[in-house]
Amino acid sequence: MAQRFWVETLGCPKNSVDSDKVTGRLLADGYLPADAPGDADLVVVNTCAFIEEARQESIDTILTLSDARRDGAEVVVTGCMAERYGAELADALPEVDRVVGFGGPIAGDQTGWVPVSIGTAPTATVPALDLLNMPRPAASAPWAYVKVAEGCDRKCGFCAIPSFRGPQRSRERFDVVAEAESLAASGVREIVLVAQDLASYGRDQGEGAKELVPLLDELSSVVDRLRLLYLYPSELTDDLIDAICRTGVPYFDLSLQHVSRPLVRRMRRWGSGERYLERIHAIREREPDAAFRSNFIVGYPGETEADHDALLAFVAEAQLDWCGFFRYSAEDGTYAVDLDGEVPDALVADRLFELRDLQDDITASRRDALVGRTVSVLVDEPGVGRSHREAPEIDGIITVPEHLAVGSIVDVEVVVAEGPEVHARLPTAVAAGADVTR
Repeated sequence: MAQRFWVETLGCPKNSVDSDKVTGRLLADGYLPADAPGDADLVVVNTCAFIEEARQESIDTILTLSDARRDGAEVVVTGCMAERYGAELADALPEVDRVVGFGGPIAGDQTGWVPVSIGTAPTATVPALDLLNMPRPAASAPWAYVKVAEGCDRKCGFCAIPSFRGPQRSRERFDVVAEAESLAASGVREIVLVAQDLASYGRDQGEGAKELVPLLDELSSVVDRLRLLYLYPSELTDDLIDAICRTGVPYFDLSLQHVSRPLVRRMRRWGSGERYLERIHAIREREPDAAFRSNFIVGYPGETEADHDALLAFVAEAQLDWCGFFRYSAEDGTYAVDLDGEVPDALVADRLFELRDLQDDITASRRDALVGRTVSVLVDEPGVGRSHREAPEIDGIITVPEHLAVGSIVDVEVVVAEGPEVHARLPTAVAAGADVTR
């Protein structure tokens, strides 16, 4: 009788791709998916280790699933925590049967897996790419993430990812396109490209960041919608901006982190609020309907009241559609962990509240501006759709009539906005027999 498995995924979309690959490998080896963790013979927890809150969530999840497993079931921990803290994690969690680094054997002696030493990111270079090029199961939604590279060459002061994900290794364009074609054949209509440093795709292959542009043009002929996440601002060239606009999804997810020039330098990053605004305005001149998302760190060592005021002013002027604000987390092995100028927790909390309150109003205003407009949505599930302005899982949604077919692309009219969520109906023209479904 075939054994059953359950994969629990924590963290970012990049982890979701890794979990899909793990699932594909297990299916190829004869395992069957379980209906619930408690029904599985093998429970895999794909962990996140980006910040302290994510690590605690990973540990809590491991313990919960371990307690709930049925007799004889195995619990395997993989992902970022396994790679970063492997041996330590194995010692601290006797409940776990196995801790496996990137590309390691999840179950038994799986062929095609390349074992790696726990906690040694440089040796994970080849296995991580092997994992990316493995087959994945058919998509269960009309959209899917596709990871085009692994690792990162940047040395941002707050980020430990290069220490356990390793340097950037881009996939061959042929492999990325082949995966996209397979997903499209299974009904996927929107592909969301992800990587630790997406705009630098191909640089490690000697082609430079411009290698991303021909990839976008090729993928645009494969699926109806192509969306990009995680763009480093210095790589946002005119050619790349034009290529993104050509995809029909003018959505710009910019990794900014802060806008005060002195603090950005202290973060060991490029740019300033002035430069960022320049690019945002230039994009809006090209494409007035462009949507923007970014994330910012609050409480980085040395952040002054003037730095915070600069960020408030930027958020007010930029009028981004979506914005996340996160408390600085001191990470072992990073440049920032030894910096002076710690910001008191209470002050960080005040700054977070102020920024989130401001952005909530901006997001609501930008959603209000959609009322009365006709927008094209991809129906993700009954009653739920997204236009080019909403990335799956992280942004708001557009509610639509429940009878619309999942996977269809439909023109709808926005009638009400409630914060990040907006409600739409079929246009009046449909009553006259017009076809708005594609």
